[in-house]
Amino acid sequence: MKKQISILIADENKEQIQKLRKYFENFEDIKSIDSATNGEDALKKIESIQPDVVVLDVILSGMDGYAVIEEAKKKFSSARFIVVSSLTSETFVQKAMNLGVDYYMVKPVQPELLLKRIRDIFSIVKEPTSEITLSSQGDKKNNLKLLEEKITNIFITVGIPAHIKGYYFLREAIKMAIETPEVVNSITKKLYPSIAERFSTSASKVERAIRHAIEVAWNRGKIENINAVFGVKVYSNNEKPTNGEFIALVADKMLLEG
Repeated sequence: MKKQISILIADENKEQIQKLRKYFENFEDIKSIDSATNGEDALKKIESIQPDVVVLDVILSGMDGYAVIEEAKKKFSSARFIVVSSLTSETFVQKAMNLGVDYYMVKPVQPELLLKRIRDIFSIVKEPTSEITLSSQGDKKNNLKLLEEKITNIFITVGIPAHIKGYYFLREAIKMAIETPEVVNSITKKLYPSIAERFSTSASKVERAIRHAIEVAWNRGKIENINAVFGVKVYSNNEKPTNGEFIALVADKMLLEG
């Protein structure tokens, strides 16, 4: 049996709320949908209705989205959080990630992609057959979240912004390279097509988006940060790694750090 998910949407844009509500109402695994148009109301509803997931903007009157998350966690809310905002600065993304949000998505966001992310949060939780199974699932979930946080921190350090498509493709590529290191040797035949299938796009678009993400980092001139991440002087301003090289470098760093 699928988990029945309750959602709270906190956004000052009432049209956005209605758009998401109308879309989510079509699915049986969405148990209930509530909404708030300011931070204080959002916090009150988190306490009263105890939603499974809160989809909120950072920009909320009365109390901003960050404060809502902080206060909810102080009150021991078990809600999971997805930030959907037009703010794209690394500072805003990092602050949200530090607060433990599951995803930071940039407006405009497609309802179907948002629903997929909501389902992804709960997809690991299945009916346990034993206490050992439950424990291993919890460990896997925590490890995955920690890994994504580490990759996000690297992206922020080297200057890859969260609002470009290559950010998400590159993150998936690194996760795949960590799980199956040999995939780096089959980027064109295996890695790009696998990511393309997950995101409903083409392998060529995945390749171009990842290349663009790496170029953005280099064009921002954060070479010192890039070399600092890897602990050695790997690159200069005049040379850029290939997609495969960058993916392998980050994956190797993650594996070495355990």
